[in-house]
Amino acid sequence: MTTIHLSSTGLKINLVSIEFPVSIETLKDGLDANYRSVKLKENTIFTWDDLGILGYSGDGEHIDSLTLELEPDAFEFSPKTKFSGTFYFNDEEIVNYYKTHKAERVELFEGDDCGALVQNNISAWFDVNDNRISAIEISTYEIYNRWEGIPEDKYSIKPLNEEEITFVDFGFKLSIIEELMYVKGLLKPLFDIHEFARWYKERDIDINEEGYEPIAEVEQYFKDLPIPKRLASEITEIYQDGGNDIYMNLSPFSGGAVEYWDIESAEDAKQFPNLKKATLCYAKDCVYDEFSALGIDAESL
Repeated sequence: MTTIHLSSTGLKINLVSIEFPVSIETLKDGLDANYRSVKLKENTIFTWDDLGILGYSGDGEHIDSLTLELEPDAFEFSPKTKFSGTFYFNDEEIVNYYKTHKAERVELFEGDDCGALVQNNISAWFDVNDNRISAIEISTYEIYNRWEGIPEDKYSIKPLNEEEITFVDFGFKLSIIEELMYVKGLLKPLFDIHEFARWYKERDIDINEEGYEPIAEVEQYFKDLPIPKRLASEITEIYQDGGNDIYMNLSPFSGGAVEYWDIESAEDAKQFPNLKKATLCYAKDCVYDEFSALGIDAESL
């Protein structure tokens, strides 16, 4: 059984001391179980299926945070079993109450309800759904000015002083943004979800928690983003792929599951005179015929 201790002396997993970022080799010694890895756009995720544990890595070699999954999701990288070990905070075991009919409260430790526990520079954040702890996320706790170095107006939507394109289909607009912003570098600023989350002041956007589904504020940003009509002639083709930068910035941990933004109509293509080819993987069946009728070669990825 996996035993994790977070105390004033540090973080230990099965008596092995852990400091983030921790090498995968050190974790192998501590967890002593087989793991697999899934490479996503922003992260490599290491999964210990038999232990119910996920590890998130930015460089593919060092783990930046660990998640103990008490209610595993159905993603490709989700563990096949829930975490069944024990977690101690200052030598006191974290207690979960799962009730058959209605969970009235969750007790992290005596006298607490939910939230983050912090010791030195390590935090344990508790995701609570319907009064049940669904996951415990363990990572470095840093206090910093998250806005430092980011211009105050960087992601503020500004009106154009020129004619802009009006879109009827958001999925098509996203494919155009992919080409103009990430492929050709003609649309500024280059959107980065991690920087945007630091810049955004209306609320805290937790990418590690929210990045499996569309993040509403990010989606709205791209809906509002104006595209100059003068750039329409730059588009000669669109290419959809689950790993496109636009999709990874909208939902970085989706693994390419972006049916939220299917192209439903080719109507907008009429505004792009040089568009001759469309490679599609997120489009309704009718769209292929609509592209062909406009003289655009459309094929499935």
